[in-house]
Amino acid sequence: MREDGKLDYLELPSGATEASKRFYGDAFGWTFVDYGPTYAAFNQGLDGGFDADPAERPRAPLPVLYAHDLEAMLKSVEAAGGLIVRPIFTFPGGRRFHFKDPDGTELAVWSET
Repeated sequence: MREDGKLDYLELPSGATEASKRFYGDAFGWTFVDYGPTYAAFNQGLDGGFDADPAERPRAPLPVLYAHDLEAMLKSVEAAGGLIVRPIFTFPGGRRFHFKDPDGTELAVWSET
């Protein structure tokens, strides 16, 4: 069961989705679900995915937290001193926002609704 504020997903940057899938599949036996030509999801103990879309690709691993109430979590992040760097947006599977913590580390929070 998903819980508010817990690590739920990890996105990894990828220069080419197929090459990333080949490497992790060959090296570790990972399997993938494709969500278009630039995104492949994995479930290897912690759900995650490779993002090769040049407009969306993170520059570093992106920890993604879960929230049942995305708007309430956004307010909580702001109240705690987080900087919203990407307001709530939709994507295949739900909605999310990105923020930086006080040290400048970028994270995201997502919700299925």
